[in-house]
Amino acid sequence: MSQHTISLTVNGEAVQATVPARRLLSDFLRDDLALPGTKRGCETGICGACSVLVDGKVVKSCLSLAVRAKGKAITTIEGLSQGDSLHPIQESFMRCGGLQCGYCTPGMVMATCSMLKDNPRPTVDEVRHGLNGNLCRCTGYAQIVESVLDASEKMHGN
Repeated sequence: MSQHTISLTVNGEAVQATVPARRLLSDFLRDDLALPGTKRGCETGICGACSVLVDGKVVKSCLSLAVRAKGKAITTIEGLSQGDSLHPIQESFMRCGGLQCGYCTPGMVMATCSMLKDNPRPTVDEVRHGLNGNLCRCTGYAQIVESVLDASEKMHGN
């Protein structure tokens, strides 16, 4: 099996690794770098539990090869907090009940990061559209939408 050496940045840290050509980014993050916040869900790109940011854009890591991340900046759920301080989006998900079992939460939070970067003050419909591709099996999405709107308010004000 062909091996490739890749250099990338993960959560602000330089990483160099040798990976098989067909190694999925999700497996590289979880197994090789011990970042279990990137969840394995459907492994077909439908659920969004594996979502991470690649150069600031949300990507489903179960559909992306690790070698494609060469030279890129990857942010996982573990990279959002600053020490003991949660990111405002993480705080909002906790405060508003946007997490139930928590399995989909990392992907929802990462999708929210990308969405609020592109649209700091989304409407309810824009939030629902922006989270399309991220599935939650525990809620009716109302608390997730509320969490995103709360985070928008905390981060960007009126």
